[in-house]
Amino acid sequence: MKHPDFPKVDLHLHLDGSVPPEILFRLAKEQGVPVPGGTLEGYLDYIRRSALCGSVNEYLKMFDLPVAVMQDEDSLALVTRELIGLLYRQGLAYAEIRFAPQLHTRKGLTQLQAVRAVLAGREQGLAQCPGFDVGILCCMMCIGPETVNWKENAETVEVTKELLGHGVVGLDLAGAEGIVPLKNFAPLFHRAAELGVPFTCHAGDSQGPDTVQDAMDFGAQRIGHGHHIYDDPELVRRAIREGVTIEVCPTSNIQCMTQPSYGLHPAKKLLDMGLRVTINTDNMTFAGVDLEAEYDHCLKDMGFTPEDLVKMSGNSIRAAFLPQEKKKALLESK
Repeated sequence: MKHPDFPKVDLHLHLDGSVPPEILFRLAKEQGVPVPGGTLEGYLDYIRRSALCGSVNEYLKMFDLPVAVMQDEDSLALVTRELIGLLYRQGLAYAEIRFAPQLHTRKGLTQLQAVRAVLAGREQGLAQCPGFDVGILCCMMCIGPETVNWKENAETVEVTKELLGHGVVGLDLAGAEGIVPLKNFAPLFHRAAELGVPFTCHAGDSQGPDTVQDAMDFGAQRIGHGHHIYDDPELVRRAIREGVTIEVCPTSNIQCMTQPSYGLHPAKKLLDMGLRVTINTDNMTFAGVDLEAEYDHCLKDMGFTPEDLVKMSGNSIRAAFLPQEKKKALLESK
């Protein structure tokens, strides 16, 4: 389906969920890591089946293989470089790629070394992609009670600050929602705010609007997913007043059954209410989509108009963790 001409921006894109399958399979074979399904086609079938599991926590198990093969500097740089090239060929103008450095320390890398490896891949990739830009987000993780990896999450905040402005653009909290109250992570976000680190936060996806409220109380101006804010009209009004942006990932939401269908997804209603809605892919490989496919769903299945796509592109640019002059240039390229 033909879309209006506007800068295509993906703000919510996980590195380990978007590794091109051929690259992932090759790395696994080189490193002797078992691959679900055994063959490339078998692995692709495994992804297709797992993507329809209907559970966020089950969905997260698909990350096991990419994380396992991304435990050294060369692999991290390679997958980053390859993903940037893929996004460039898809016609994106800007993307923010996120990953959790603490998940890539099993073979001795420090979090700082893991992020520097991704930044090296970013530099290599952008050198071959004129006019394209990519920012890196460092994710803290919710993997259980917040005390389990508090030290690692605190380190992620500090590493993000150290590399801010050198390709790293912000911080996130990802992982399984609902294990512990989101508000338990408040001190980490307060530390980020003290350091001047921009942040987004996964909330309101598998859990209700109370998690979005928690994230907003931390000072988050962007919410990863966030669509369950629709269940609390007063919170929607507050988010509109405060200029909060939600990073909607339609196909991921359907696959994880955090929304029942594209047609019943509240994103269009939220946009019409005045909330700053953006459209993103989340995990391109696992979801089996790119940004163009998500736009198709918006137009065919979710009630959006072509004008809405242009408006949401503007929302993405304004919410991006970019200097104002770069935002201005992107907005003027529309």
